[in-house]
Amino acid sequence: MRLDHVSYAAAHDQVSDVVNRIGSQIGTAFIDGGIHPKFGTRNFTAPLLNGQYIEVVCALDHPATELTPFGRAVKKKSEEGGGWMSWVLAVDDISKIEVKFGRSAMDGERKKPNGTVLKWRQIGVLEVLEDFSQPFFVEWVSKEHPGKDGAGRAELFEIVFEANPNKSLRTISEYVHEITKNLKLEFLKPESMHIGIKEIKFNLDGHKVIVS
Repeated sequence: MRLDHVSYAAAHDQVSDVVNRIGSQIGTAFIDGGIHPKFGTRNFTAPLLNGQYIEVVCALDHPATELTPFGRAVKKKSEEGGGWMSWVLAVDDISKIEVKFGRSAMDGERKKPNGTVLKWRQIGVLEVLEDFSQPFFVEWVSKEHPGKDGAGRAELFEIVFEANPNKSLRTISEYVHEITKNLKLEFLKPESMHIGIKEIKFNLDGHKVIVS
């Protein structure tokens, strides 16, 4: 289990500004990732070092947005002003996580503008919908991966939360040591009712960059 990507939710009319701001901060251009037809969302992605990536996602004016946990989570976070929505962990076999949650993973796919179709399975977004400090989980089905779309320059090394670690890490308690081998997790006492990711720290050419 390892960090796969981090998701930043923005309102549809703010996506361009967010993509430009974060892209400038990490020294890497975002590309149009396409639409998630099942979720009623679309995203833009930027590669990072270590095969990871950043996703900036927005909800579309589409019925599917309200029909899935992911669509609802993106819409809810956007309506709260936007920001980091979740951190996403990649697993080789999602069936073990299905047992933990007692439900089946959902299939996901999106078609990139160049025609390439990405497919994966995901689970845990229901928990994110209730608590934006929670991770969710993906198992990639397709060989294509957004972390390979371009050349990343920045390395993600720390996620800072405003949350209670006992609650945020409860679904991955047995995997924390494995995850934190190459990732620092810092928890601050929440200053408001908005529990979640406060900021993410990157290393860009030897300099620390903080993206909030």
